[in-house]
Amino acid sequence: MGRTVKALIIGGAIAVLVAAGAAAAAALAWRDLNRPLAIATAEWLLVPPGTPLARVSADLASRGLIERPWLLTLYGRVTGDAVRIHAGEYELLPGTTPRSLLGKLVAGQVFLHQLTIVEGSRFTDFFAALRAHPAVAESGVAPEEVMSALGAPDTSPEGQFFPDTYRFPRGTRDIDLLRTAYEAMQRQLDAAWAERADELAIATPYEALVLASIIEKETALESERALISGVFHERLKRGMRLQTDPTVIYGLGDAFDGNLRRRDLEADTPYNTYTRAGLPPTPIALPGAASLYAAVRPEWSGALFFVASGRGDGSHVFSATLEEHNRAVREFLRRTSGSAEP
Repeated sequence: MGRTVKALIIGGAIAVLVAAGAAAAAALAWRDLNRPLAIATAEWLLVPPGTPLARVSADLASRGLIERPWLLTLYGRVTGDAVRIHAGEYELLPGTTPRSLLGKLVAGQVFLHQLTIVEGSRFTDFFAALRAHPAVAESGVAPEEVMSALGAPDTSPEGQFFPDTYRFPRGTRDIDLLRTAYEAMQRQLDAAWAERADELAIATPYEALVLASIIEKETALESERALISGVFHERLKRGMRLQTDPTVIYGLGDAFDGNLRRRDLEADTPYNTYTRAGLPPTPIALPGAASLYAAVRPEWSGALFFVASGRGDGSHVFSATLEEHNRAVREFLRRTSGSAEP
């Protein structure tokens, strides 16, 4: 066998070994890229804007989540994903692999925080919840400046924001969430107003919003909203005062201590519907969709009065005459004896 032949054989063997070694190395690398990260419970990864993949990999390695940060970086460069990652806050769950994490970064699947605004809350409750939420960025807009920032400077913020659960990434500004809730309320109000019944005692969508806020505070029972709306519409048509406690309480503001007294009902404020006719000047709470529709689609039962039943289920007794109403009031006082103050 000549030297040339031997050299070819040796070279071929070396090439085979190199190829085998490369294949083995590639197999090991692929295994590492698809091996779950070393996490037992949820971990958090914050990627600031402009952060390169190499820095993300180094951060994961420093926390003991991956062993070979260079491998994830190299894979990202080879695939082109290294330049396509999105900034944000990511939740890493058990079972996440380096490859699936990179896919999450490229897709921008950031963790969405949430904030729930309950129906019947006030604007001040909403604003305070935004300011207290650790994932919400403060824009510097004061409560009294909110409506101007939203393009409605002459409007009270009360009632203008739809109560719902809002999901958002970390760093979302409070004014942007307020705008989202404001636009949601406008859509809900427009949709309800478009389906309004004929011969209502209200003439504008804003009056519907005011009435809906009162209905929201008067009952939490779905079955009663349209009935209560019917009572208020009937009283407005007849020129009777609404005489609804929630508006009085709203007018008292911080002076309300949880106990509504006779002197409170007699103290005149723009929101006291015992001393003033018609609707109050603004909504008194953030109404939900059911109350918005009840305000524009009342149930005409002939009732002019209602009072809590005292059964403990949040229900009311509806009456068509003052005599019936007085009997219902006496029954309520009997059931709740000792709780009422003259």
